[in-house]
Amino acid sequence: MATQTRLPDSAYLVGSIGLDSVDEILRTVGRKIGPRLKRVPDGEVGPRRLWASFQYPLLRSSPFLRPDPSGAVRATSKFPLLALAEGVDPSEITFGELGYAREARASYLDLQAAKKRGDFPDHVRLQVCMPTPFGIIYAFAAPKDVLAIEAAYERAMIEEVKRICDAIPHEHLCIQWDFCHEMISLDGQPQDWFPATGASQPEIMERMRRICAPIPADVELGIHVCYGDFGAKHFIEPKDASRMVDVANDMVRSVDRLINYMHFPAPVDRTDRAYFAPFADLKLDPRTEIYLGVVHVSAGVEGVVARIETAREFVPEFGIATECGIARARKPDLVERILDTYAGASRNPS
Repeated sequence: MATQTRLPDSAYLVGSIGLDSVDEILRTVGRKIGPRLKRVPDGEVGPRRLWASFQYPLLRSSPFLRPDPSGAVRATSKFPLLALAEGVDPSEITFGELGYAREARASYLDLQAAKKRGDFPDHVRLQVCMPTPFGIIYAFAAPKDVLAIEAAYERAMIEEVKRICDAIPHEHLCIQWDFCHEMISLDGQPQDWFPATGASQPEIMERMRRICAPIPADVELGIHVCYGDFGAKHFIEPKDASRMVDVANDMVRSVDRLINYMHFPAPVDRTDRAYFAPFADLKLDPRTEIYLGVVHVSAGVEGVVARIETAREFVPEFGIATECGIARARKPDLVERILDTYAGASRNPS
């Protein structure tokens, strides 16, 4: 089957990669699919492997916050939800450095070393992947205080983005927002993981406008549309791509700059036309690259190619990806097999 299909020549890695170090990640990825990547993440090693949970110790250590007196905990992580400390005025909350800029500076040096080894050509950018402020605060804040805490955290995240852009040459940098908890909130299926306060589509689009605004035009911007990966599976499964398409089209109208790429998941059990058909209604800028999460190791290369053929009826040009990161609940041997599936279902650019 693979020899009869025009395989995509572009691949995309969502963010996390379950190997032991940035150096190992870059060597492995470069060897297996390096020529097919326009940008590469550092794999989100160490505490970033748990995505938004990377920020929980910072929030928990803040003098402005305390565990919610009700004793409420996050349903998935079992972390205590956080509330404003007694007597705190929301206007005085500050968070300072969040840690993403320091990680990005070190990873940029690792990527430059990988380029010198020949793992990647010079044009490949460092893909700095971060949860949105909504994604972090709505996971860990008590509903009654979520908006006050998020406002302060958003200010800190905007400053963090500016630090990243000041530290890394713009022609070598991509900023990616992981749009996960928002998508679950906007999907329309019942969910009780995240508060509904301030989570309407217009309010979420206004947040996206604000956090994308500080990213200079010559720094790439990517959006990873996500349904979660807790326990290596989605929080909920999208019924089809229609809600993602509506949200993506709205985001393009709301954000005052080019979105260089958008990524959309495809659940492992969906190979049917009905799932992919709504992608025909995407109204993105012609310069925006599309990546579809059709890579599933359990499907094998032939199964991935079958998904490519189905999706191509509705999206003529796209690159391939997994539906989410490949770190959480995944051991190194599985990561290698996933990357081999990428390699088998794509080709080097001509």
